Amino acid sequence: MNRCGFCGRENDEQSKFCIDCGKPVVKGGARVISVPAVGKGSGALVGRGSSAEPSRASKGMPDTRVSSKAPADPNGGQVKVCPSCGKSADSALPFCPHCGGRLDGGPGKRSSTATFTARGTGTGPKLSLLDETGEVKKSFTLDRGEATFGRSEGDIRFPEDVFLSPVHAQIAMRDGQLFVRDLGSRNGTWVFTDGPYRLQDGDTILIGSQLIRFRRLGYPGPHPPEADQTRRLGSFTPSADIAVLAQLRADGSARDTMHLSPARSVKIGRDQGDWVFPYDQTMSGKHAEVRSEDLEFIVLDDGSRNGIAVAVRGEKAVKAGQRFLIGDHTLRVESV
Repeated sequence: MNRCGFCGRENDEQSKFCIDCGKPVVKGGARVISVPAVGKGSGALVGRGSSAEPSRASKGMPDTRVSSKAPADPNGGQVKVCPSCGKSADSALPFCPHCGGRLDGGPGKRSSTATFTARGTGTGPKLSLLDETGEVKKSFTLDRGEATFGRSEGDIRFPEDVFLSPVHAQIAMRDGQLFVRDLGSRNGTWVFTDGPYRLQDGDTILIGSQLIRFRRLGYPGPHPPEADQTRRLGSFTPSADIAVLAQLRADGSARDTMHLSPARSVKIGRDQGDWVFPYDQTMSGKHAEVRSEDLEFIVLDDGSRNGIAVAVRGEKAVKAGQRFLIGDHTLRVESV
């Protein structure tokens, strides 16, 4: 049996709440607080140190227990469905042993201490929705450790955002790390970089309002000598391009390109750099740099206002303070 630490009533082992007082039943060494007997008779105190426990009649308690064979109630039934949790309980009991709620549906005489839930404590990861100036518009707590975003479906919805797919993205906690995953959306899910980012073949980056795709070209082989020893005309510096940046249109086709070669870095901006976009007002004058390092290419923010984002392929880990973009909404991870 499991003794209630508040009123001393014995409950079955499976009971989570006392069937007489409705308070949580704590297993394993909970102290029984001495309280006056409430029935007719002497004013003896009930406590763990008592040599003999007073009878249930002297405490004014009905001699009922929770078991698979519940006694028949006065109305002819044996069990009653709890209006709070929907589980079956002995109809003769005042409180549900599963949730502690009153079986008669009346106002709570149960414990004033709330039952622990993630929703009640708000201990999950926290997100903030940012406006165009970067100020917080709204905050979210991931009570279940995960949430889906969408225009018409999901846990967090933005029905007015026409750039958002009906079901767009998911964010979830796993092994102490928070991950963002794109769910096949049309416009993708973007995570803003918080430092130098090493470009991988097929990556798409967002600079201002420009979608720019990075592709590897491979390494060209040596040119065979000409039969008559005549040299060819052409630029010899750089001698080879091993990657290319392509500006993408809305249909995914390439509009303009910038080739990358070993030991060559390219600066991108609205009006300064090697590749400029004077018509893009969301791009800073000096926005980003793609730097060559040991045949690899690193993209870095060059002090821009709006930052650089990378499209999520599969899933991508995010940290506290990092922003991500879905549709036309920017969110920031406040805590993990």
